Amino acid sequence: MKPIQKSAKLANVLYDVRGPIVDAAKQMEDEGQKIIKLNIGNMAPFGFDAPEEIQQDMIRNLPNSAGYSDSKGIFAARKAVMHYTQQLGIEGVTLEDIYLGNGASELIVLATNALLNEGDELLVPMPDYPLWTAATSLSGGTPVHYKCDEDNGWLPDLEDMRAKITPRTRGIVVINPNNPTGVIYPDAMLKGIVQIAREHGLVLLVDEVYDKVLYDGVKFTAMGSLSTDVLTLTFNSLSKAYRSCGYRAGWMVVSGPKHAATDYIEGLNMLANLKLGSNVPGQWAIQTALGGYQSIHDLVKEGGRLRRQRDLAYELITAIPGVTCVKPSAALYMFPRLDPKMYPIQDDRQFFMQVLRETRVMLVQGSGFNYPDHQHFRIVFLPHEDDLREAITRIAKFLERYRTRFA
Repeated sequence: MKPIQKSAKLANVLYDVRGPIVDAAKQMEDEGQKIIKLNIGNMAPFGFDAPEEIQQDMIRNLPNSAGYSDSKGIFAARKAVMHYTQQLGIEGVTLEDIYLGNGASELIVLATNALLNEGDELLVPMPDYPLWTAATSLSGGTPVHYKCDEDNGWLPDLEDMRAKITPRTRGIVVINPNNPTGVIYPDAMLKGIVQIAREHGLVLLVDEVYDKVLYDGVKFTAMGSLSTDVLTLTFNSLSKAYRSCGYRAGWMVVSGPKHAATDYIEGLNMLANLKLGSNVPGQWAIQTALGGYQSIHDLVKEGGRLRRQRDLAYELITAIPGVTCVKPSAALYMFPRLDPKMYPIQDDRQFFMQVLRETRVMLVQGSGFNYPDHQHFRIVFLPHEDDLREAITRIAKFLERYRTRFA
């Protein structure tokens, strides 16, 4: 039988959050080695449990969950999302503007498939959450990465964004709060992006999954609340704020001038119908989560577990010579930089594979987030403080050996 090749559409698809380094770590675990995982924002393995009332509501509704739901989702969950958008100040959202999916990830792919023709362009941040670049490519589009400026606290460079708009550009992706940098964008920045979209007739696709994972009193503004004349698709889920990654319960909200997007919305509805509907037990968790006690606030406030772990990880990583980092004010991540004079790196995937093999600590290299300089990496600060301290101590010793070798 002749070799069967993968689709050419996968040529530009990258998801190193679960890539070769993860495969190598799994092999090491199979051999009996213990790996400290700082690579993925999966809450449950680190003892962040879903709120009990969410679990109980899902259990009670299991007898009602065996059949397909409406392709957009069950009424109670969509109504809860509608009320939540009203709290965020997003105007004009009805039940018909809300789509439930198997996590925000499925809805991101649905939205890009419905939007992009072959060769169309989507502006995506750099660094990005790599699903956005992958979904754009799989949809036949071309991801065009606009710069987020580390020297300006990882905020988007609006001039770079403007310079990269062409007649083929269809929309702008905004990840706020940001993964992988942990930065939250101020209102002035968000309004600047809205204005660019307004001037060029572009769709905004806004990933707001970390909207409640906020530190140091920073405030979050929903981008959909900043305009009524720019079509905005907002993505969110229960995965992070409600520690329910495995429930696969996400939503997409369409706001703005829907009358000008009737054909696109018809495409969204068609794709929603094709997928038949999302995981029904997970949908039952949404109303209870959004309307119940917001226990995420206990985790992110001063003295809360996530806040303590963020502070510890930042303190330890920036104490290493030649390592700098913008302190994250949101989300579960930080994106440190290695000084290239002290740490000359030609291939960051190979470098962090070496880190794994010598330290048994798993990280994701910066190129895994479509950042090109080979000097960055993402740290997830979900492990308990003792594990974080051990992991970063091992990294520090590895980097000390590396500095000595290349001094």
